[in-house]
Amino acid sequence: MGEIFNFLRTDAFLISSIVIIFILFILYIANTIKLSKITKNYREFMKKVGNGTNIDEMLREYIKKVDIVEQENQNLINHCKQMNKKIDGCFQKIGLVRYNAFQDVGSDLSFALAILNYENDGIVLNGIYSRETSNIYAKPIKNGESTYTLSEEEKEAIKKAINKE
Repeated sequence: MGEIFNFLRTDAFLISSIVIIFILFILYIANTIKLSKITKNYREFMKKVGNGTNIDEMLREYIKKVDIVEQENQNLINHCKQMNKKIDGCFQKIGLVRYNAFQDVGSDLSFALAILNYENDGIVLNGIYSRETSNIYAKPIKNGESTYTLSEEEKEAIKKAINKE
């Protein structure tokens, strides 16, 4: 152990350390020069490929634009999903049946009108026309069925509305 300390104190060790540091410094400078030449060649190549404009900068701009478009597309997709949920609850199916409720009145002036949403929920309106009066009755519809008794015309109107999908 003492011999190692003695060698570290000698002039030979100091000179060899200086030579090694000098060689490493020269290698560092040579690598820096090579790297700058490679960088310069790369930039020139990119300009030649891009017809005078730097293709690397163009690619970075396009990547930014693509990211913006992807975000906007995701926003549109989310908006469309929300719209679809709302549309499913809107009335979209209509079935109409005109009929003659009474023998003494002609021209099928009475009607049954079913108005349903995507899930076949809604209402059926039955308008009964006679010479003396005209009445309209409304009945709720859930899944194409009603808790109230339906006339044949009302059932037919519901069936027409359901089959219009």
